[in-house]
Amino acid sequence: MTKQKPSPKHSSKRPDGRTATQLRDISAKTGVIKNADGSAMFQIGKTVAYAAVYGPRELHPKFLQNPEKGVLRCNYNMMAFSGSGERVRPGPSRRSREISLVIQKALLPVLSLEQYPNSVIDVYIELLQTDAGTRCAGICAASMALADAGIPMKDLVTAVAVGIVNGQPVVDLSKEEEDLDGAVDIAVGMLPRTKHVVLLQMDGTIKKTDFAEALRLVEQASKDIYAIQTRALRERYTT
Repeated sequence: MTKQKPSPKHSSKRPDGRTATQLRDISAKTGVIKNADGSAMFQIGKTVAYAAVYGPRELHPKFLQNPEKGVLRCNYNMMAFSGSGERVRPGPSRRSREISLVIQKALLPVLSLEQYPNSVIDVYIELLQTDAGTRCAGICAASMALADAGIPMKDLVTAVAVGIVNGQPVVDLSKEEEDLDGAVDIAVGMLPRTKHVVLLQMDGTIKKTDFAEALRLVEQASKDIYAIQTRALRERYTT
């Protein structure tokens, strides 16, 4: 787990007591699903995501195959009991299909699918518990699971939500903060070594100066998340 040190520039407390630069507690582990080719768990706060990778394997039916490169398929699902409020309706939904596509687009830049013509890599992401930042947790878990499966990657992908709460740029919004009137929520996926942004989704409106500050918060958070991801992968193979 990790807790960030408060910065003097961002010292005011948030509803859960964190400063603007602090992430919620994070834990991560790989190799958590026995029969998968690669798997990982990523928990941030009370949000828990599991990811399992199967493949690369031959894609069927064959008319879907691409002789030039492999296909990446992502499936995001929130378990019926995962929500902190009302019960989540089981089965595919418009939201789950949208987030599945978002995660796929965020992961594609780090994969060299040209190595796997006519093949498919399937990534299944299950949210066992949700309390804000679900798509970001799913991306972090999926990235680790792909690495655990031995898929060649240019980098891991980190993701975190930033935004404006009570007029202040903050990192890693909680559910309570997401629900505040006037809050701005921005989901950002980043490649930590190059700082290349692979995902940017925003709810709300934001000033240019606040947006620049929010992205600076993402850069530091990305380094912290990356350190946790890589440590989990090293622990898997050193033990």
